[in-house]
Amino acid sequence: MTKYGSPARVAAVALTALLIAGPASAGEVKKQTSSGMAKGADAARKSHRLILQVNANDPAMMNLALNNATNVAQYYNDIGEKITIEIVTYGPGLHMLREDTSPVKARIKAISASTPSISFAACDNTRENMTRVESKEIPLVTEAKVVKSGVVHVMELQEQGWTYVKP
Repeated sequence: MTKYGSPARVAAVALTALLIAGPASAGEVKKQTSSGMAKGADAARKSHRLILQVNANDPAMMNLALNNATNVAQYYNDIGEKITIEIVTYGPGLHMLREDTSPVKARIKAISASTPSISFAACDNTRENMTRVESKEIPLVTEAKVVKSGVVHVMELQEQGWTYVKP
């Protein structure tokens, strides 16, 4: 104690330090509380974005992509967070969204009706090539939106921060 002085002096120095550092002002306390609530609100508003790619004419892969999409949508719905999912098809995977050849068009229709957070994109480059090869217009399911290039669309979504998964 001799180094710092009497116990009373040590207590006075400690009390002074506490008073100088002091508790936060009422405004600061309110800010911290609001900030804490804002973090909770941010978590509730958190948004996720997922790209699922289908590039093979394989019903198992198509069903896996649909299963992945519905499972992810359900997961985030259950925890109160937003999710946007886009299934992008190109190359032989375009058959998934072809009205005349899709083995999963009934599922696509049902998913589109029940889960608006899931959408479907069809590559126009592939559709044009299939039109040339098959000498007929390639019909797409009504749920499909057409993008100029499926691969470019995937790249641009990734550049915007979307998560990419290939089932």
